[in-house]
Amino acid sequence: MTTMQANGLERALEAHYYTDPEMFAREREKIFHRTWQFAGHISQIEQAGDYFAFEICGQNLFCIRSADGSVRTFFNVCMHRAHELVQGTGSTKLIVCPYHAWTYELDGKLRRAPNQSKVDGFETAEICLTDVKTEVFCGFIFVNLDPDAAPMGEWFPDVEEQLRAYVPNIDQLKTVKINEVAERCNWKVAVENYSECYHCALCHPTFVKGVVDPKSYNVMPQGHCLRHTTVAANLDRLTYPIDADANEHATDYSSWFLWPMFSFQVYPGNVLNTYWWRPQSAGETNMYRGWHTQDGVPSDAIEALAQQDLDTTVAEDIKLVESVQRGLGSLGYKPGPLVIDRDFGVNSEHSIRALKQWTLEALEG
Repeated sequence: MTTMQANGLERALEAHYYTDPEMFAREREKIFHRTWQFAGHISQIEQAGDYFAFEICGQNLFCIRSADGSVRTFFNVCMHRAHELVQGTGSTKLIVCPYHAWTYELDGKLRRAPNQSKVDGFETAEICLTDVKTEVFCGFIFVNLDPDAAPMGEWFPDVEEQLRAYVPNIDQLKTVKINEVAERCNWKVAVENYSECYHCALCHPTFVKGVVDPKSYNVMPQGHCLRHTTVAANLDRLTYPIDADANEHATDYSSWFLWPMFSFQVYPGNVLNTYWWRPQSAGETNMYRGWHTQDGVPSDAIEALAQQDLDTTVAEDIKLVESVQRGLGSLGYKPGPLVIDRDFGVNSEHSIRALKQWTLEALEG
């Protein structure tokens, strides 16, 4: 196992952490099923009975708005003989299994099963769909398959307060666009690439010239969050218009990466966008990029920014992470020392050290 080397230098994780299917299976149990994962946005289930189905690391789930207005998440499986209950999105007054018509209330409790009266001892009160721990975080829905998981506020201290300061209208936002990209790499390769800007000046010219000032860029751990901060690039070089006087953070950039696989990112102009990842195998990961506007109103500026991001930063990153994944399969690769600057800053990989620490702690726990 990779640890501090004898000379005191911190090394990157060894290659098998990124390539071994058995390691991926271990991560599924130890990390994916025990951490907070993004499910969707509250605007997808505005009315009682609204639902959407989704998948988290091999587990099929669905979120639904209960009759009392609460957001519930259940495993997408009937308690009778395991048929899936819902597909896609929709709205319903009751949850009815399409196999044998077992019928559940919106809170997951069984209402009735056909011919149950002929079965001695059949008690509907004893049967309920399996609940999944759920939190609504600034309008974004997160789930944790571990029923004993600590709340998001403990995992990611101060993030909600900070995010609301950078995006004052966050409760009125709705998703207007999602770009999905398949990446031929391990999820940790993609996450590590996102979590350091050591490569930015060389590999992301549009980002460093038109969005941020690389000289002020820094990434610092905050609980199990990596907080990215920087001042904006010269405002006259921004590639989209903003109101610089709108609020105190109108010209700032920041992002909050919530380990293991989600990030809130705020561009100058209080523009919120989101990143999240869905691992498919040891060497395949789907990346999603969400864009959000007030009340979901279409925006030419956001549409242009989303396309620019897709054509530049995202396209550039795909080449980088896929090259790294190929390199991890090389017999000649030996993990080199991380460049950890005692003063932190843009050219330091202390964030990679934090990711490594969280991963090893989870795998060994």
